Amino acid sequence: MTRIGFIGLGIMGSPMASHLVQAGHEVLGYTLNSDAYQRLEADGGRSAGSIAEAVKDAEIVITMLPNHPQVEEVVLGEDGVFAHAPEGALLIDFSTIRPESSVAIAEAGGKAGFRVLDAPVSGGQAGAEQGVLSIMVGGTEFDFAAATPIFEAVGKTYIHVGPHGAGQVVKAANQLVVGGTYALVAEAIVLMEALGVDAGKGLDVLAGGLAGSRILELKRKSMVAREFAPGFRIDLHHKDMGIIADASRQADIALPTAALVTSLIAAGRAQGYGALDHSALLKVIENLNGRGEK
Repeated sequence: MTRIGFIGLGIMGSPMASHLVQAGHEVLGYTLNSDAYQRLEADGGRSAGSIAEAVKDAEIVITMLPNHPQVEEVVLGEDGVFAHAPEGALLIDFSTIRPESSVAIAEAGGKAGFRVLDAPVSGGQAGAEQGVLSIMVGGTEFDFAAATPIFEAVGKTYIHVGPHGAGQVVKAANQLVVGGTYALVAEAIVLMEALGVDAGKGLDVLAGGLAGSRILELKRKSMVAREFAPGFRIDLHHKDMGIIADASRQADIALPTAALVTSLIAAGRAQGYGALDHSALLKVIENLNGRGEK
C-alpha cells in the first residue's frame, strides 16, 4: 500500500483514483468539483479539504489537471504540493502540458528535495474508466521504476520515453496523430455519404484493413450516428494543438499537416463545438461542404 495524494478528480482523474484504491493504495483526493468525492469515497478513498491536507503524508502525489497554469499553481504555489508534501515524495503529473513547464517543475522539485515525473496519458475517458491508458513518461529511470505500481493500476501501456519533458513531447505527437485521424475519418464519412454509400458499412471495411485504427475501432459508430458526447473535448484538443505549434517553433521544424488540423479544431471551437468530443470534427467538415444541420 502506498499513500497517495491525488489532485484533480475530473473526467480522467476520478476513475484513475478509483483504480488506485482498488489496487490497494491509500488515496486521499482533492478537487474543485465536490461531486467527484462521492465516487472516491464510495470506492474506499478519502477526500481532503485542501491541497495541503491531501499531500501532507503522501509518498506519491498525483496531479491530473487541465493545463500548465493549473499544474504550476497547484505544485509551485504558496499552498501547493512542494510547500506541504514530505521531502522525498514523488510527484507524478498525468496532465498534458507544455514540455518546458514539465522541465521547470522538475527542476524546482529537485531543488526542493522532490522527485518528479511527467506522465501524460492517452486513451480518453474510456481508457481511464477501463484502466487501460497509454502512459508516456519523462524523468529518471529510477523514478519510473518506483512509479510502476501506479502505472500498472491505471494503464495498459507505460513506457519511459526520456528525460523530464519527453513525456509531454510524445503526448504532443499523439495528439497530432489523433487529431489528423479524426479529420480524415470525418472526410471519409462525408465523401461516402455524398456519393450515396452507407458510411457505417464503409467504415466497418476500413477498420479491418490497413486504414484500421483505435479511433475507427472505438468511434466509427458514434461518428456515423452523430453522437458527440465528450470523452475528450475539442476545447482540450485545441489547447494541445497549441502545445504542438509551440514545440515545432522551438524545434525549428515545419509541420504543415499539424497546421491544418489546428485550423480545423479552431474552427470547431468557433462554430460552438468546444464542449463536444473531438470526433465532432465531422461537423466542421460537414459545414465546410454545406452539409451540416440547417
